[in-house]
Amino acid sequence: MSADGSTTATTPAPARSAFSRLFAAACGAHLGDQLALSALPLTAVLVLGADAATVGMLVAAQGAAWLVASLPAGLLVDRLSRRSVLAGSQALAAVGFALATAMALAGSVPLLGLSAFVAALGTVAFALGVNAMVPDLVGRAALSRANGRIEVARALVTLAAPVAVGAMARHGTPTLAYAAAACAAALACIAALALPRTAPPSARDRAMGAEIAEGFRFLAQSPVLRPIALCALLWNAAFFAFVAVYVPFTLARVTSDPALVGLGQAGYGAGLILGAATAATILHRLGAAPVLLGGPALSVAAPLALLAAAHGGGVPALFFGQFMVGFGPMLWFVCQTSIRQIVTPPQLLGRVGATLQLAIYGVRPFGALAGGWLALHYGADVALIAVAGLFAASFVAIALSRLAGLRSLADLPSAAPAA
Repeated sequence: MSADGSTTATTPAPARSAFSRLFAAACGAHLGDQLALSALPLTAVLVLGADAATVGMLVAAQGAAWLVASLPAGLLVDRLSRRSVLAGSQALAAVGFALATAMALAGSVPLLGLSAFVAALGTVAFALGVNAMVPDLVGRAALSRANGRIEVARALVTLAAPVAVGAMARHGTPTLAYAAAACAAALACIAALALPRTAPPSARDRAMGAEIAEGFRFLAQSPVLRPIALCALLWNAAFFAFVAVYVPFTLARVTSDPALVGLGQAGYGAGLILGAATAATILHRLGAAPVLLGGPALSVAAPLALLAAAHGGGVPALFFGQFMVGFGPMLWFVCQTSIRQIVTPPQLLGRVGATLQLAIYGVRPFGALAGGWLALHYGADVALIAVAGLFAASFVAIALSRLAGLRSLADLPSAAPAA
């Protein structure tokens, strides 16, 4: 049985082979992204001597790519071969990571932020392309399991990357993480080029604005996707405020050892791994509503645990908080991705995904800037309390919607053809 309660059909061997290539590309892309995400704040603090506000600005520059590029990238996913989008996106990411290496070594904060932005542009397009391509390779009954497998890849590298980057930082070389990220992105590009050639899903030749607006309209008119978008917007604002505050707060109030900071962050990866590996089973046994509500609810533990770590909880408290903010939201992410793939017509997956991605990731720069600003002017404790409040608000967005009563993904209607 699948996570939506239906019988899983046998996947043909060619489709399994193609999915394996997609999985390999996802492994490389996620590895590069997570190495860079972990390296940015440590490089800023230890190499460039940045304060919390500067770290917030750098993280915001990285996150700004999701705000700027999501909608155009979604249109490309629907207009071009998805194989070409995946390969091209990772070629761009490799260039950005290589530039970040050089800029960090040169000691330039503005150019490091610009390089991180360029690399993130590739990650934006890749994320949209993967989510749109999965339904082409597996049936509806296997969506949750396939999405979970791809997220396992991301979770594994999310667990390993902070530890690796922390070890590099301990030896004074956090910038090596950017060179490793460039290699990982190049390997992801090669794996994507091995995917089967596919025709563009949409042959329309209308103005870009009209096609992008079509994705907005579909999301706005969907009673299922609207609350998901609101929950994602609130949660990601909270998460990136938390990211901006975490490293400066931990180094100042919990431990001065960068390796222990990385060990605490590894709890996030551990939570992601367990969440991704068990998502299909938990969805089947508990139903969709507990998963959609549990993701934001469990996230509240992260800022509270960080405060507890500064008052005697130490690294175990750091690990626990990061674990909770990885585990619950990963279950939520697999569930909402499967929901979107079920209710959205194939030729709209890129644009609808881009609209939702704009809510999920586009708000990150504002969250990071707000977290850094609150920490600088009112103290890190106030910033962390605000983070907890935003996580709680994301829970309310689901609790007040019809999703709070959704028992199974099988209860969702299949996507109707787009007009």
